[in-house]
Amino acid sequence: MRNISRKSVPHPISFSSSRSSRALVMEPVKVEDKPLDLIPAEFAARTLAQEYGGGAFAVLENMIIFSNYKDQRLYKQIIGGHSPVPISPDYSESVVRYADGVFDPHFNRYLTVMEDHRKSSLNPITSIVAINLNDGNIQEPKELVSGNDFYAFPRVDPNKTRMAWVEWSHPNMPWDKAELWVGYFSENGDLCKRVCVAGGDPMLVESPTEPKWSSNGELFFITDRKSGFWNIYKWIEHKNEVVPVYSLNAEFSRALWVFGISSYDFVGKDGDNQKIVCSYRQNGRSYLGILDYVQGSFSPLDIPFTDISNIVSASCCLYVEGASGRQPLSVAKVILDEKQSKAIEFLIIWSSSPDITKYEPYFSLPELIEFPTENPGQNAYAYFYPPKNESYQAPPDEKPPLLVKSHGGPTSETRGVLDLNIQYWTSRGWAFVDVNYGGSTGYGREYRERLLGQWGIVDVNDCCSSAKFLAESGKVDAQRLCITGRSAGGYTTLACLAFRDTFKAGASLYGVADLSALKAETHKFESHYIDNLVGSENAYYERAPINFVDKFTCPVILFQGLEDKVVPPDQARKIYKALKEKGLPVALVEYEGEQHGFRKAENIKFTLEQQMMFLARLVGHFEVADAISPIKIDNFD
Repeated sequence: MRNISRKSVPHPISFSSSRSSRALVMEPVKVEDKPLDLIPAEFAARTLAQEYGGGAFAVLENMIIFSNYKDQRLYKQIIGGHSPVPISPDYSESVVRYADGVFDPHFNRYLTVMEDHRKSSLNPITSIVAINLNDGNIQEPKELVSGNDFYAFPRVDPNKTRMAWVEWSHPNMPWDKAELWVGYFSENGDLCKRVCVAGGDPMLVESPTEPKWSSNGELFFITDRKSGFWNIYKWIEHKNEVVPVYSLNAEFSRALWVFGISSYDFVGKDGDNQKIVCSYRQNGRSYLGILDYVQGSFSPLDIPFTDISNIVSASCCLYVEGASGRQPLSVAKVILDEKQSKAIEFLIIWSSSPDITKYEPYFSLPELIEFPTENPGQNAYAYFYPPKNESYQAPPDEKPPLLVKSHGGPTSETRGVLDLNIQYWTSRGWAFVDVNYGGSTGYGREYRERLLGQWGIVDVNDCCSSAKFLAESGKVDAQRLCITGRSAGGYTTLACLAFRDTFKAGASLYGVADLSALKAETHKFESHYIDNLVGSENAYYERAPINFVDKFTCPVILFQGLEDKVVPPDQARKIYKALKEKGLPVALVEYEGEQHGFRKAENIKFTLEQQMMFLARLVGHFEVADAISPIKIDNFD
């Protein structure tokens, strides 16, 4: 192992990017075989409902219903059959979108959330509808539930007599306050009676989510009533009462940014089964286990994942989507023993980066840190990644520069998993910290609500506090602190650079600089969310970096898509012009054809490399060993 001083080193983990085609595939019979594509290459299973999508397909035996990305219509595909056939009307221009659908075999139909933009693109009408699966003429969807602003999780019971769903209204987000309802089907398939199961008590604030029917017709769901943590509950129908199944100060679900999340499932799916496979998140880590909901006991399952996203149970196994500090996002097949109490086999059947694990000796493993905030007695959380390169070692008297990442926005959560972007930095001599500032999920309602009315204050303070904490702990160089962020995280980055003096330089990727403009252009799902986060009209002005460009005092590099409708290019240009006139080192990179979030692999790669070059030259004070041609930095080159 060689010593290295003030020079970033080349490393086998090189950055690459590819765009997912949203293909649907089936697990092969033999592990060594390739997965079987289920829909033709010209189709892509992706919905644009609520902009973020999710829940784009459902499967029943040999039939698949999926939302096609290009036209947003629903299609029926028979596994092993001919090309998909449409089952929803052609409205043209993708103005009607579908998500989170389920089969209703009793009436031979498909129940789904429908988002209709025909009358208004900014305020579409959302409802739950039924779509006929009989072969023949395509009919207009039949409306079952409507009148509220948002719907999710239409779920039919195994007796085919009831449907559960979740709904919520402005100004709430689904994790703020929601309602769980059950409706009873009439003979013609309409809902003739409705009962509010949870969320209807004005004295009890809760956000129920993920309703599921057991095989014997009992309704389970997750809510955060009283404790503030999302735990599993059961509905006692004849009393219309809700009882806890298992109570723990941990999160058994996550914020509903996308449709179709599945944090638990029933093991075995037979009528006598009384076990649930579920995951919960506590102290920055996910745990998988089997919950006996009659005995109220939880038996942990030992698997390598430390972060778990979705769980589906099959007849003899589980399928788990997850990751860890050593394992990239993957889907694993977990075989249980006969008693369904232990995991006896763990097989990765899909990996987002199947070849990357051979570089494991170079991986910097995350360390969950808890650090004090500006509010006495209130701590925040982050994942710290120290520099690591198997082939090089820095001198013992040199502390590394630090890059703070302000994550993707309010209520999102950094997960402490293998991230090639992070490894790119740590393998080249940088320390990296991924901050779960106040407002993040995973730590209960109280922590999640720290950001209400305080966006631009709490997140900024927590990012600065994390850097100061690591510097004072002797883990990083206090004179080489930098920050980066994209979109909402870019807003926090720009606010840190404009309103604080903690960082020596920063990088903003399509970062929000004008809060008022963001509010004016926000889609329906988040149209009131910003009001909840910012508060008063005065705060919209006072916390917007674009209104205080004179307060920037350090170098900044900005990356911007020229077709961005969320953050128009003029925002980045105004900051660039002001800093250039002020004499600060500054650079602006604009991409033709890119929108809000870069898609082209070459642009993603260029952005990462130029961030490295910019920060290394201006703050890191070392030569980057990679063969990268630096862009011109105004007021520096």
